[in-house]
Amino acid sequence: MDSRDYLESYVWMWLPEQINPRPVGHLKVEGQNIHFAYLSSYLDSRPSQEAPISVYYPELPLQPGKLPLVEGLSIPSSIRDASPDAWGRRVILNRLFDESRKENEPSYVNEITYLLNSNSDRIGALDFQLSETEFIPRSTPQVSLNSLVESAERLENGLPLTEEHNAALFHGTSIGGARPKAFVDNDGKKYIAKFSTSSDHINFVKMEFIAMKLARLAGLEVANVGLIKVNKKDVLLVERFDRVNQQEKWFRRHMVSGLTLLELDEMMARYASYETLAEIIRYRFANPKKTLRELFSRLVFNILCGNTDDHARNHSAFWDGKSLTLTPAYDICPQSRAGNIASQAMNIIGRNNFSQLKNCAATAHNFLLSMSQANEIIEQIKDSIQNNWNDLCEEASLMAAEKNALWGRQFLNPFALE
Repeated sequence: MDSRDYLESYVWMWLPEQINPRPVGHLKVEGQNIHFAYLSSYLDSRPSQEAPISVYYPELPLQPGKLPLVEGLSIPSSIRDASPDAWGRRVILNRLFDESRKENEPSYVNEITYLLNSNSDRIGALDFQLSETEFIPRSTPQVSLNSLVESAERLENGLPLTEEHNAALFHGTSIGGARPKAFVDNDGKKYIAKFSTSSDHINFVKMEFIAMKLARLAGLEVANVGLIKVNKKDVLLVERFDRVNQQEKWFRRHMVSGLTLLELDEMMARYASYETLAEIIRYRFANPKKTLRELFSRLVFNILCGNTDDHARNHSAFWDGKSLTLTPAYDICPQSRAGNIASQAMNIIGRNNFSQLKNCAATAHNFLLSMSQANEIIEQIKDSIQNNWNDLCEEASLMAAEKNALWGRQFLNPFALE
């Protein structure tokens, strides 16, 4: 880690079913923008090499020269997908400022600097290097969950960090989201560990565990989760689906976010809609009919469990250079609400984003569903939540007061059923 503000970087990518990454492109800061160009050595791959695929089409087609940015973007969205979000940026900034201290503190940190100061074991199949020819992974040795929890607590509370703390926190620098988290390996599997915070007024870790398990029981394709105790704190383990273990070798799966699919960035995320995402699925995804039913089911479940944080970065797709497939669902966490009225992060139909099932029914045709099919999905998910609620609350050791506070407020709120 160092405190320089980088102006360029090489992009490396793991191609499908390949163990080692290849240099594929170059990023460069030009004014307020960051532009991407493929390396000629990648476009003109030798016969012995795997055929090149685009980082993402149509945003970054396989063609020479500096590629134009999508209107309104300052960096290719498929590159931004690999950059850290709030928690990772906080860890990186703490390290940068701590190391540079005096007059060398950067007044502005650009996206390339974040990319080059974050863990190489990031979500998806991209990484970023200073060299076009030598790949040097940025990583730290695996640490215990105890160390991860303690380090996250110290950073959150503004306490001094040792080198050991910084090394532990580095495991979370390349993950999206605002809450503390880190990559961990356990029993031959890879997980994202999510921690509670001292500012939590409700147990978000347990709530996400319950919601994710309920979603799977309702028939949705959802990432595997587990709930454990570390230092007397709850930790959620989410099994990574962007890594595949075959014959003791790990392969990486390339992913793009819903923001990239919709050609938006965070500043324009308010324009994201399920309608537009459904249209993209109809024309560009493998097995669109099945995928649309799955996305519709996720929308219904989000409304019924009170997950209003279903923004476009919490949807994603695998990209293999030819087609898109929806990833398992993740980050399904009921959100706090003061009253009954709530809104989803993405519009459901037109500019209407009210968290109500009647809006799901109204947009069913966009998902190639009849009204009877839509109602069948809605009733099946609602019944599944009701039938499995008590057992999962018991599995999560949810206290009676917590359980009563969630039921009818986050889960199956009357506003959703009006």
